Amino acid sequence: MGKDKNPRRVADNEAMAKLRMLKTSPQKLNLLAQMIRGKKVEKALTDLTFSKKRIALDVKKCLQSAIANAENNHGLDVDALVIAEAWVGKNLVMKRGRPRARGRFGRIQKPFSELTIMLRQIEETV
Repeated sequence: MGKDKNPRRVADNEAMAKLRMLKTSPQKLNLLAQMIRGKKVEKALTDLTFSKKRIALDVKKCLQSAIANAENNHGLDVDALVIAEAWVGKNLVMKRGRPRARGRFGRIQKPFSELTIMLRQIEETV
């Protein structure tokens, strides 16, 4: 009677988390995404904890959410997780302004961005 289950968007050994409406520009957020891409999750968490960038706390929360999704929803081993992909997208841009000299208007743009982190479980080779 019910509807069929939706197919998974990711493979069986993957999990993902998405964070939207981050109050930073995509260019600044991409610096952190590049820093953690391809690393094991515990190393990436350590790097984000000691990063001096303001947005690193939000990126860390997104990574922890992806880890929780992998463990609780998909039954993956946390110790074998690697950040397979981390990409940044643009979101809305708030347009603000400031009066300038001689009747002109200085435009100020306040960008938002979004972050997607995909984790993959790797097989340990012994």
